Amino acid sequence: MSQSGDLSGQPVVEGASTLATRAAELWPQAVTPGALHVVSTPIGHLADITLRALAVLRGAAAICCEDTRHARPLLDRYGIGTATLALHEHNEASMIPRVLERLRAGEGIALISDAGTPLVSDPGARLVDAAISAGIRVVPIPGASATLAALVACGLTPHPFTVLGFPERKGKERENSLALAVRSPHAVVLFESPNRLVDTLRDLAAIAGQARPVAVARELTKHFEEIRRGTLEDVAAYYEAVPPRGEIVIVLSGATAAEPTEDGLRATADALRAEGFRPRDIVRTLMDEHGASRNLAYRLAHDT
Repeated sequence: MSQSGDLSGQPVVEGASTLATRAAELWPQAVTPGALHVVSTPIGHLADITLRALAVLRGAAAICCEDTRHARPLLDRYGIGTATLALHEHNEASMIPRVLERLRAGEGIALISDAGTPLVSDPGARLVDAAISAGIRVVPIPGASATLAALVACGLTPHPFTVLGFPERKGKERENSLALAVRSPHAVVLFESPNRLVDTLRDLAAIAGQARPVAVARELTKHFEEIRRGTLEDVAAYYEAVPPRGEIVIVLSGATAAEPTEDGLRATADALRAEGFRPRDIVRTLMDEHGASRNLAYRLAHDT
């Protein structure tokens, strides 16, 4: 998710401008010729960038940016003078052929988003797809991720998880996207803007119930970082009283599977029997797919 890493209020790090130079000296082959490097950058805190990322950004022939204005404070802070190219959803069609031409010529190109890991609810996927289709190597340079930061601090079971990104804003599409989040048996990560956070929490509660556990991570890695945990009702009420600001990640806990009823299991066993399933196969299905105990599954499988 794009997070506008606010570097303006962060103190100047002594020697930061030479760190990228030193990283490039330590890893002189950090940039692969003719490859597209997908580089993760900080989501807020300036120090959350890897030495490898600095070496790639310094050594690349060019850096494709979601917005060059957002990229410049980070690059300036680390003394990186690499040329930048604006690449976003409004100019991808015209820019991608030019970038591919440079890659085919053997140049190593870096791709960054405004902040965090590119392509996760950010532009760049079309360039990566085009590069792969053209037989060009794509090299991931891992690093900061708002998704993973929220998951490890949310207090909910973090794995497995699904990233759904920003919910649709209105209509049937919004209903479907929120219903998909609510039905998931494991944690779901959503992104949201401050002015729509309370509405989204309320809409989720209307489907999942007010007691579903949730965590809202706000301004991750920044000075006013906050992680609010509780039920959908409690967290929505809090942010209704204290309007949120900044970048927001929602982690919704997975749906709890409903306990199987004996009547429902009997109906399933009868249906399987009618289809010609043998008792031992019915037992296995009732246990593995419907959560029945062994004794109950055996009894229902042999009832006639």
